[in-house]
Amino acid sequence: MGEAEWNRLGGDDDPFIEHAFLAALETSGSVGRRAGNLPRFVLVRDGAGRLIGAVPLYLKNNSYGEFIFDWAWASAAHRAGIPYYPKLVAAIPFTPATGQRLLIAPEADPVQVTEQLIEGIRATADAERASSIHVLFCTEAETEALARHGLRQRLSLQFHWHNRPDQPYRDFEDYLGSFKSRHRKQVRRERQIAASHGLTFKTLTGTEMGDVDWQALRDFYSANASKHGGIEYLTPAFFDVIRATYAHRVVSTLAYRDDVPVAGTFNFEKGRHIYGRYWGCVAEYPMLHFELCYHRLIERAIARGCTRFEAGAQGEHKLKRGLMPAFTHSNHWLRHPGLAASVSEFLVAEAEAVREQAAALATESPFRAGGEPDPGAVEADG
Repeated sequence: MGEAEWNRLGGDDDPFIEHAFLAALETSGSVGRRAGNLPRFVLVRDGAGRLIGAVPLYLKNNSYGEFIFDWAWASAAHRAGIPYYPKLVAAIPFTPATGQRLLIAPEADPVQVTEQLIEGIRATADAERASSIHVLFCTEAETEALARHGLRQRLSLQFHWHNRPDQPYRDFEDYLGSFKSRHRKQVRRERQIAASHGLTFKTLTGTEMGDVDWQALRDFYSANASKHGGIEYLTPAFFDVIRATYAHRVVSTLAYRDDVPVAGTFNFEKGRHIYGRYWGCVAEYPMLHFELCYHRLIERAIARGCTRFEAGAQGEHKLKRGLMPAFTHSNHWLRHPGLAASVSEFLVAEAEAVREQAAALATESPFRAGGEPDPGAVEADG
């Protein structure tokens, strides 16, 4: 499978579905047998041998790094004596970002190729004796199609920033002008405190960063995982491979003390979207997290005319910085009838709770009446 034929399936705004990113995960050992995460991609070719459909699919013996949590399902299966692993997961490993999971060439029949891809996933599940299929962070259109093929829908919640569709923000001050007064003052105060530490701030692409910067990003990633008792899903080699093959998609906001990086973020951008991924620091500075993780990346999104900035999973504190509640979607199929019935019942109740939570959060919007980039407050990604 060639890089060019794969990439033409991936669209204009998703950096994680590109061949170089997925290859970096494998080449670096972040994905593979050591991680319990084996590639089992499904491919569809036409009569001339051209790639017209694909699914990034992984056979897993754990549920780490998915951000759509099924640990309770696995625990229930274990108590009932039902094998839960291995399972099949269609997703971008360790990446809770919305994107296409059923990749289809522009010239192909989407209905036909969708059916072929889902048939391929099911055939792989049977061949691997997988207990279940999980399609994570798919688009709204995909979740409907998957539901029609028997994969139950699951609703989750994140916080996303959106530009104004009709009259994009001119700059960060114009953006703050859409806030209610007290929230506008809060953000300005946060930025003043962050600036008061005597640090130098830079926003750099991967190609602009030097050896010191790249080493700092590796160190920040490791330190933050250790601080929060997390798992280092990405190996040190991942950063080397990404720098060599995919640096043009990387953007970082960095803080320096005397030319030494003391905090920073590791993000990806493509087309009209920016995706926040990792943050870390060697010392604590009040409000620096908000400055680097949100304010400066929103500033960049506005300057580049981006339409969306996703800042990762969870985090209600994002709301006050203008990232609004957004539904995210996944679909699930479980082989065992009893477990499937229990999960289906749970998903219905969970979805209702998620909708209620989103509605409640939307009332805490920092935007003035009529100032929201999306009048619906809670948006669904498509």
